[in-house]
Amino acid sequence: MSSNQLDMFEAQDELFVPEPVVFRPDPDRVRRRLERILAEARAAESMPWDRARRRFYEKIVPQMTLALPEAEAARLRLAFETEMARLA
Repeated sequence: MSSNQLDMFEAQDELFVPEPVVFRPDPDRVRRRLERILAEARAAESMPWDRARRRFYEKIVPQMTLALPEAEAARLRLAFETEMARLA
């Protein structure tokens, strides 16, 4: 195969750029995880987590709720914020 023919095939490869992979979390798994976190907080009389775990949950809980319908997400965020205020 000549060099020109190889160039033609390489140029075609550029036409077929793969779609980026998009991760879509499973809402049921997210829901179960959020409910476990909330249950642990609700059962506690004082902060059940060390500082690093608390900061971690304060960061990921709002992000996790983005995988849920807006009304449910708002309810879970409010419940989490309420528990954090109670335990502070």
